[in-house]
Amino acid sequence: MRIIPAIDIIDGKCVRLSQGDYNQKTVYNEDPLEVAKEFEANGIIHLHLVDLDGAKSSHVVNWKILERIASQTGLQIDFGGGVKTDEDINVVFESGAKQVTGGSIAVKDAARFEGWISNYGSDKIILGADAKDGMIATHGWLESSELEVVSFITEWNKKGIEYIICTDIAKDGMLAGASYELYEKILELNKHSEGAKEIPHQVRNEIKLIASGGVAVVDDLHRLREMGCEGAIVGKAFYEGRISFKELREFV
Repeated sequence: MRIIPAIDIIDGKCVRLSQGDYNQKTVYNEDPLEVAKEFEANGIIHLHLVDLDGAKSSHVVNWKILERIASQTGLQIDFGGGVKTDEDINVVFESGAKQVTGGSIAVKDAARFEGWISNYGSDKIILGADAKDGMIATHGWLESSELEVVSFITEWNKKGIEYIICTDIAKDGMLAGASYELYEKILELNKHSEGAKEIPHQVRNEIKLIASGGVAVVDDLHRLREMGCEGAIVGKAFYEGRISFKELREFV
């Protein structure tokens, strides 16, 4: 399982929110590049970079920070937040992202998002499935939808999606453990009944689930790996010292 530290950006700074609330913001470092270099120095390969300004304003804002990190480290970066147009996604890839996460656009402009999967490939596009009370939330978690999260993922898998970052908003930043029950339901989609005439959840591509939100201690990472998650995003637990660089290195 890949360990993917998160750097969330507001006003050019590395921050963390609690339950997606922009009013519950903690600034951890004025320079995201400094944080990224420290991750790389400790054996981390992947980075989840989130443009929270972009998510709120519905267009990419902090692409220059992406460009700085991509050009000055060897980290494999997936970028999300405010990617809504063809121009946005072009800028993000040109700035050095290896993958792009789309959440709101998969709800609001499904045809465009499906086009990106076709144009860039399913290895480049990640579906951001952010859940609030089991329903998909959009626009930096400020809006709710009527879409049930597992059904939403199933439909997008049929359209070619493989990689999914699923965040249970109630768990995010709360350091109270990941959303194991929700992840079990999603991973069930990959399981085929032996000898069954009909497979209830036929997947087009195996779902590569990246767990996000609630990781508090390294034991959470072990549990997510045992469940079959492809990756786990680590944020506040690291910044608050609940998981150390030593533990991350050992896990990796």
